[in-house]
Amino acid sequence: MQVIKNPKQLQDTMLELKKQGKKIGFVPTMGYLHEGHISLIKCAKKENDIVVVSIFVNPLQFGKNEDLGKYPRDFERDKSICEKEGVDYLFYPDYKDMYPESFQTYVEVVELSKGLCGDYRPGHFKGVATVVLKLFNIVCPDNAYFGKKDYQQLKVIQRMVKDLNVPVNVVGCPIVREPDGLAMSSRNTYLSNEERQSATYIYKGLLEGKRLFQSGERDSEKIRQAVIDTIKKAPLLKEIQYVEVVDKDSLKPKKVAESGDVIAVAVYIGNTRLIDNMEL
Repeated sequence: MQVIKNPKQLQDTMLELKKQGKKIGFVPTMGYLHEGHISLIKCAKKENDIVVVSIFVNPLQFGKNEDLGKYPRDFERDKSICEKEGVDYLFYPDYKDMYPESFQTYVEVVELSKGLCGDYRPGHFKGVATVVLKLFNIVCPDNAYFGKKDYQQLKVIQRMVKDLNVPVNVVGCPIVREPDGLAMSSRNTYLSNEERQSATYIYKGLLEGKRLFQSGERDSEKIRQAVIDTIKKAPLLKEIQYVEVVDKDSLKPKKVAESGDVIAVAVYIGNTRLIDNMEL
């Protein structure tokens, strides 16, 4: 596995590989890799000749009072995971290489960035779209792999690629969960043992919403309320930011739930913000 820090060097390498007819798969990450990331790498390995993983904690997508400074980082650990999984290239750029002095160009997916996390993290998806487009231009992948846990992010990136004619196939991969149902996330490391137990109520709530739908309920408000009532039983719950039943493509809230719609939630357990979702 080759570690490359310089964007131009990686871009030149990828363009040369593409000339040779190699199919490139790309997994963009912010590091502190877990089983969810590994599942994306495995998917990329299966479907491509070359696999590139990037590790870059993107400051553009963190708000003023968010956790940029304490976001978990362990490059050597991440590097050994990538080597073990057979990654070909690990891209590990510095901030100044991604955002040189006088940087002033941003990408915004206007409508899909509204609602859900967009209401609580202003500017977040602008930061996501900007860095992902930059990464696509550097890596030149045929396929790029994203987890469905960050469902709004996935939809924003798919829309950006479509609207801007970016020649990348964006693949959404299933959420990977702990045995007790908690969605894998680098931020789970923030949770104490008691908070970790409390966080399982998020999954229980989503299951309750899905159970209600499968039993024939189509009133989104009743499904939402069932999810909320279950999550409220979590002992260390600090705040439910949102629970919404949304259209799987437009992310607009639905009054009448249909098959394929998504229940999306954002919850604070202690001081840790966790998101999750479930397809109906």
